[in-house]
Amino acid sequence: MTPVTPADLAARIAAAKARRSGRPGETLVVGITGAVAVGKTTLARQLADLLPPKVEILSTDGFLKPNAVLEAEGLLMRKGFPESFDAPALAAALAGLTSGPVTVPAYSHAIYDVDPAAARTIAGADIVLVEGLGLAPGDDGRRPPLDLLIYIDAAEADVLGWFLDRFMGLWAAAADDPASFYARFRHMSEAEARDFAIQVWNGINRPNWLEHIARARPVADIVITKAADHSLWLA
Repeated sequence: MTPVTPADLAARIAAAKARRSGRPGETLVVGITGAVAVGKTTLARQLADLLPPKVEILSTDGFLKPNAVLEAEGLLMRKGFPESFDAPALAAALAGLTSGPVTVPAYSHAIYDVDPAAARTIAGADIVLVEGLGLAPGDDGRRPPLDLLIYIDAAEADVLGWFLDRFMGLWAAAADDPASFYARFRHMSEAEARDFAIQVWNGINRPNWLEHIARARPVADIVITKAADHSLWLA
C-alpha cells in the first residue's frame, strides 16, 4: 500500500474539478463512505479545509427517516441500514446538487434524530462532499449519482475502538445535557454503557457494514485504508 494524505486526496478532487472546467457552474459531487465511526466526517472536514472556498459538506444522516417513522415501521433498530433512509429524497438531492440549489435536511447526533430546524440550502458550490452511509450500490448494482466515490476501509478492531470512543464520549456529555438522546443511558455504569455499545456494534453496525456498506468498496474510485494511528494508505 502507498501512504496518502488528505492533501493528496484534495489534489485529486481538485484535478477532477479542473477537468470539468468546460462546464462552468456545475458542481462536482464527491461521496465519502465506509463503516460507522471509520472517520468519514473527519476526512470530509479535512478535505474542505484544503479545497477552494466554495465547498460544502453534506451528511447523508439527514436523509434518515425520522425516529417516529422508523419506530412506526419497526426499523428503529435498523437505523443506518438501507431501508432506514428516505432513498428517493437522497437520490433527488444528489442529482440536484450538480446544478442546485438544493434544500437538504440535517441530523443531530445529540438528539439521535433528524433536526428539521437545521435544514439548509446548498447553492453555487464548486464541490460538495457527501459523507455518510447510503452511498453503496443497491440490489441492481448501481451506485448513486456521484462524480467520485471514496471508500474508507479499516480493520474491524480499530473501527470498533473508534465507535466505542464516540459512544462513550456522547454518553459522558449527556451527564450535563438531559435533552441528549444518550441521557437515557446515564443510569448505566461506565462498564455497562460500554457493554451496551458493543452490543449495538455487533447487532447493528457490524452487520450493516459487512452486508451493505462494504458494497461500495469495489465500485469506489478511490479506496483508502485507515490504520490504527489514523494514517491513510491507498489500497
